[in-house]
Amino acid sequence: MNEPPEIPPIATGLTRVFKATIYSYKGFKSALQSEAALRQEMTLSFIFALTLPYLDLTHLEKLFLLATLAIVIITELLNSAIEAIVDLVSPGYHELAGKAKDIGSAAVFTSLSLAGVCWVWGWVKGFHLLL
Repeated sequence: MNEPPEIPPIATGLTRVFKATIYSYKGFKSALQSEAALRQEMTLSFIFALTLPYLDLTHLEKLFLLATLAIVIITELLNSAIEAIVDLVSPGYHELAGKAKDIGSAAVFTSLSLAGVCWVWGWVKGFHLLL
């Protein structure tokens, strides 16, 4: 008979933290390799972050702007995970699978909109263009 594979014991302490870091690295690497949207968002985030030293903003305001970029990346990673799970469990078209993917996409759009509005504010305020 085919026996199920043995489940390894659960790591604790620093071993757990180390393994979690490795899993996170693998996930991030996989997402970067397979998700064009994530690569595009990472590139734009890097370019946007390069403008921060030239903005006349407080450190807290700059941190706020960086946080909006992190929100975009986090949301894209979660959306990619949702899409991977949906593709696994629903290889054909299913209305609920489409709904899950659309909602994930809406979350990414919302985070991009937030970041866009905040960065326009930061550039206008920081470069003294209109205020």
